[in-house]
Amino acid sequence: MEKSVKSNAISLGVILGVILSLVIVLAYTVYQGFYTNWMAGIGISVMIIIFGIVSAIKSRKLLGGFISFKDAFTSYLIPIAIGTIISTIVSILIYVVIDPDAAAGITEQIIESTVGFMEKFGTPESEIEKAVAKMEEENQFGLLTQIKGWFWGMLIYIIIGLLACLAVKKKEPLY
Repeated sequence: MEKSVKSNAISLGVILGVILSLVIVLAYTVYQGFYTNWMAGIGISVMIIIFGIVSAIKSRKLLGGFISFKDAFTSYLIPIAIGTIISTIVSILIYVVIDPDAAAGITEQIIESTVGFMEKFGTPESEIEKAVAKMEEENQFGLLTQIKGWFWGMLIYIIIGLLACLAVKKKEPLY
């Protein structure tokens, strides 16, 4: 992979990391209800995927319009990995090191939101109680939980990237 292609992917990863970190800081300081909004979560995930795809497409342009699947996938994965690592570190700093009490408050909001959602769909009370007990015993903002969440997120982004890069790759003609 050429140096310009790698630097492009790294630059996009840093930009993605800054954007995601700003979202985390804003959610912490301005609107902690952000964490209970599933549409916001989907929007963030879509933005992350778009950054990866844009990186692969830019890499193809930098390589003269042709790119192997491997190079396309690498160009897709680098910004996503960098961006999400940066934001995970920021989240750990805020919710584990600086203000663990904020994590407890957000967890309560998430539990209330989940209970409301489950009640709306007619979930039996016993199932709601089990879900609440599980959520209360697991610190969603704990260090290990956030690290595990990063790995699971990367797995999902890798699967999506494998499919997206099939569309981005373009072989050079043999003639």
